[in-house]
Amino acid sequence: MAKVLALVEARLRTALGEPDARAAVTFLGADRIEVLRFTGTENGDAPRPVVRYATLGMSAQPMTDPTAAVADPVKGPRAELVLSVRAGLADTDKVLRPLAVLAASPQVEGVVVAPGASLDVGEPLWPGAPFTSVLVAEPGGLVPDLEPPEEGMDPVRFLPLLPMTPNEAAWKRVHGAQALEERWLAAGTDLRDPLRSGVRLD
Repeated sequence: MAKVLALVEARLRTALGEPDARAAVTFLGADRIEVLRFTGTENGDAPRPVVRYATLGMSAQPMTDPTAAVADPVKGPRAELVLSVRAGLADTDKVLRPLAVLAASPQVEGVVVAPGASLDVGEPLWPGAPFTSVLVAEPGGLVPDLEPPEEGMDPVRFLPLLPMTPNEAAWKRVHGAQALEERWLAAGTDLRDPLRSGVRLD
């Protein structure tokens, strides 16, 4: 599905600018996953640099319900992952491999990644990170959906990832994604801070 990936990369470039770095990771039994890095600034009175990491390759194949008897080679949800963090505060470039692992999980493990889901990599997302998992947020704000390039295909959605501390991930499993996002909002949590502490959950 080279055509799909070319269109996906074009959409990322339109929304985020030119990538200043990219890396490729290949897993046994899965197509190659690339991770592109985009560095820019936020608008506002006090711009702060933000680096965004986006996967490229996850959308080459549709995600298939693991309970389905036969996998449809065309129809099914397609997505890429986008992580945004403040630049220069931590060695966040080390997140490239964990992101590629998450992007390969639909092919390797047969999971369907959708908003509200938790994804755990089992280790810090980058050296010293207080996060080992992410919450998949609703798409559409940063990178608009890519309309189906071919008949019968689903649109490609660009899913934001919000890093979670282990306590936040455990709390989310009990109370749900919306409740955790409301806690973050009420506390004014900067979800792009790579060194942030967990929100109060009592």
